[in-house]
Amino acid sequence: MAEPAPVIVLVSGSGTLLQALLDAARDPVYGVRVAAVGADRDGIAGLDRAQRGGIPTFVCRVADFPSRADWDVALADLLDSYRPAFVVSAGFMKILGPQALARHTVINTHPALLPAFPGAHAVRDALAYGVKVTGTTCHLVDAGVDTGPIIEQHAVAIRGDDTEDTLHERIKVVERQMLVEVVGRMARQGYAVSGRRVRIGAEGLKGV
Repeated sequence: MAEPAPVIVLVSGSGTLLQALLDAARDPVYGVRVAAVGADRDGIAGLDRAQRGGIPTFVCRVADFPSRADWDVALADLLDSYRPAFVVSAGFMKILGPQALARHTVINTHPALLPAFPGAHAVRDALAYGVKVTGTTCHLVDAGVDTGPIIEQHAVAIRGDDTEDTLHERIKVVERQMLVEVVGRMARQGYAVSGRRVRIGAEGLKGV
């Protein structure tokens, strides 16, 4: 059996996406080792989850650096030190800069079917627009806001009595399942990017 791929997970809050990955990584067949968990602030539940699991952690706060560019370099250097196969942004609420993105493949999830409803209020925006179906997207991170190439998407139907909270909770269930599946497949099977197309696995890579 191949060695599990080292992955860094970045968090800013409770870490429920992180927990889903930690749970999956307990199975050797999953093919992923969470090498470290990073955060942009101290005292969050996501760091506690990692520490309870014996996972190395680090905090890189924007306020601790003279500029956002300096923070970006410091974060990129921290990521480099763990030599990850790729990085997972799991509820990380900072926009990554050019150094981090140039040195590492970063994947993220978003609670809408991109390119519809990008930004911080995707669930609220979908309800306000009156769409009947929304969902969640797993995508590569680029310099824009939720504009990177799409890896996977899953739909979630909107119910007539949905509130922002009820809809978001249903999306989160699907989002966690999708992220675990995508991260595992990318680690085990490899991936390639051609323009806006992301292919996972040997058969898919032939078409890139």
